[in-house]
Amino acid sequence: MEQKFNYIDEKFADLQLLRYRLPDFDKLSLRQKKYIYYLSKAALSGRDITTDQFGAYNIRIRKLFEAIYTGYDGNRDCSEFQNVVVYLKRMWFSNGIYHHYGCEKFVPDFSSDYLRMVIDHTDKSLIPLKDNETIDCFCDEIFPVIFDPSVLPKRVNKADKQDLVTTSACNYYENLTQEEVEKFYNDMKDGADESMPSYGLNSKLVKRDGSIVECKWTETGMYGPAISHIIYWLEKARDEAENEQQKKIISILTEYYRTGDLRTFDSFSIEWLKETEGRVDFINGFIEVYGDPLGLKASWEGFVSYKDIEATRRAQTISDNAQWFEDNSPIDPRFKKKEVKGVIANVVCAAMLGGDEYPSSAIGINLPNADWIRARYGSKSVTIGNLTEAYDQAAMGNGFNEEFVLDASMLELIKKYGNICDDLHTDLHECLGHGSGQLLPGVFPDALKAYGNTIEEARADLFGLYYIAGRKLCDLGLLDSPYAYKAHYYTYMMNGMLTQLTRIKPGHRIEEAHMRNRALIARWVYEHSGGVVRLVKKEGKTYIDITDYQALRSLFAELLAEIQRIKSEGDYDAAKAIVESYAINVDETLHSEILSRYATLNISPYKGFINPRMQPVYDEKGDITDILLDFTESYAHQMMRYSSEYGFL
Repeated sequence: MEQKFNYIDEKFADLQLLRYRLPDFDKLSLRQKKYIYYLSKAALSGRDITTDQFGAYNIRIRKLFEAIYTGYDGNRDCSEFQNVVVYLKRMWFSNGIYHHYGCEKFVPDFSSDYLRMVIDHTDKSLIPLKDNETIDCFCDEIFPVIFDPSVLPKRVNKADKQDLVTTSACNYYENLTQEEVEKFYNDMKDGADESMPSYGLNSKLVKRDGSIVECKWTETGMYGPAISHIIYWLEKARDEAENEQQKKIISILTEYYRTGDLRTFDSFSIEWLKETEGRVDFINGFIEVYGDPLGLKASWEGFVSYKDIEATRRAQTISDNAQWFEDNSPIDPRFKKKEVKGVIANVVCAAMLGGDEYPSSAIGINLPNADWIRARYGSKSVTIGNLTEAYDQAAMGNGFNEEFVLDASMLELIKKYGNICDDLHTDLHECLGHGSGQLLPGVFPDALKAYGNTIEEARADLFGLYYIAGRKLCDLGLLDSPYAYKAHYYTYMMNGMLTQLTRIKPGHRIEEAHMRNRALIARWVYEHSGGVVRLVKKEGKTYIDITDYQALRSLFAELLAEIQRIKSEGDYDAAKAIVESYAINVDETLHSEILSRYATLNISPYKGFINPRMQPVYDEKGDITDILLDFTESYAHQMMRYSSEYGFL
């Protein structure tokens, strides 16, 4: 009898750790397993890059607390020491001292005097001192960063009236203002054609002695020790690749890591799109720009996956009809693609998460991000089925919907169609939404600056919301009821208006781009609905009530048309106005109510994953004969092991 898989692991602060299954991994060939294993090693080797990108002091602080975790010889049972451990666990989760969603600096639940005492009773050989540095000097440098709320308080600042560069603690710029950064890269774009590379994507910009220079992230440049290990494991993986195209893309990627040439990265992205035959795929590099307030510099991430053959049929059905969806989109014809190219969609099983995809991960990915490559060559989308499964299994019976859904009939509809509609919306968002539409000639992809990420996520979400209510999905056999979409409309509006507030601390604004996107859509629709969407009270509690679902669809269409216009025209002022009006601020009274109701459920608002441990089996000749999966490693053991095995910086 198959043993029941345990999806739920430990919980601390506002975080819940989960585990994810790797279904049918044992049915893969040995070559495929070895390919995944080596790619997974590459996906873990850049861990320190992400941590350093998220704050210049992150690695030193993490190493200090890991030294304490290992080498403190005092009382470990007292509450203050346990709070020190929780602080470390939060750092592991967020790749640094800033919340992974809100970007605010952690507030320690222990005093500076206590931490100094703990340091004094920790094995000094473990503390990350620089050459000739004393403990006193070390503490003088580190303690203000940890304890002073005015020192580097936010990793990514998006407040429009401030200098976004000087007020953000992310480690992408040094001694520069926002104006200087924007001028530096605008000068690069002057005269560039539409196929220009994503300038600034893979470097830190620094001003030294009055001169501005890019410190490229390459094998021989910044982050070289980690990148050399990434290259090593990628080249090991290349020897086990399933086909020649996979070998080719790895060769181009390693060349990019060696040279830092962004045109080589574009070549990699184009060739990566062409690889559709293999079952195994990966992402490895400087990809997403959410962590840069200017949307230029990319955080490092690693992700390894293999196709879920059965579930992929659903995604491919959608992608096969991409032109129909584009042609029938409710947007200005000027912004539609006349010919949708190369839309590739798969449902995959995550095999390893790394960098900015770990422990918290996306459930859908659409790449490449370069608009000109999307237009000419298409895009590749994945929905990560085994992570969605883990979320769904962890949520079963937790009482969340019972607390926040207005009536029993909607509860039943959500139970019946909620999961499939969530999956379909993710498919539509990733497979088609991000790849839909086009920029007008002369519009730069980063024209919307700090608001660009929110607008782009809203655009993809609205695309999915509009089409999930159409007849097309039923005609394609993806839904068996024309009313199923109502479950998704209800939970989407409930989340955007109410329940995502559980992730916000009292007195804080909405900061993260995906949360801002959902708030923007829900609040704009609410204010323009004329009673189609209402907030109602029942026994003193606030609920969403939707009176006309087709009218709601029309509102989604109207907003999609405007968001696409903003994107296509590069209308910065309109982007700023709509985001600032609908996506950021929080009603304190409503927020307090939602938090109070949520607290009774004892649910953590944020979730992330513990990776499986891959263990090669060797024969007497030293050759790998199998890759075994171990799901028993604890969170702390995994993180300490990663710091030991992949601590290259």
